[in-house]
Amino acid sequence: MAQQPFLTDVKEIRKRAREHISEGAVTAGYKADRETVLKLLNDALATELVCTLRYRRHYFMARGIHSKSVADEFLQHAQEELGHADQIAERIVQLGGEPNFSPEGLLTRSHAEYVEGGSLVEMIREDLVAERIAIDSYREIIDYLGEKDPTSRRIMESILAVEEEHADDMADLLEGLPAELKK
Repeated sequence: MAQQPFLTDVKEIRKRAREHISEGAVTAGYKADRETVLKLLNDALATELVCTLRYRRHYFMARGIHSKSVADEFLQHAQEELGHADQIAERIVQLGGEPNFSPEGLLTRSHAEYVEGGSLVEMIREDLVAERIAIDSYREIIDYLGEKDPTSRRIMESILAVEEEHADDMADLLEGLPAELKK
């Protein structure tokens, strides 16, 4: 089977680069449906924002003998989720879209829910559930993007890896709590 040449004619690449320059990073070689990708990324942005808010609330509301180390974990996760939101927002702008930071409809755009949790254990459980939702949602986004948008795919893959770490952290916290607290 004959292999295709690595690059098309350099003169053709230069010509195409001068066309539609107002579209910035999105060139004729972009294969994904940009509107669909922007919607998916804005939904992921909403998910990250909701997770940031939930973790921050849990950080401030954590109480009890084991709360200090758990609260520190909540705060670290909140900061990482906000970093994810920034990465996603930056990519949305690169694709010529507008990141939707509006609080109106934030929960309906988010894949994760905002559940406050009344106890430390409930907070940890809700954070674990939210991480598991993000993991499955982001895997689907990654599968959809495939080779059509490798940059967005890599961003989502790096975020997915951290979400998996977060889920593992929450599972470890639940496992490490004394039995009387897990009731």
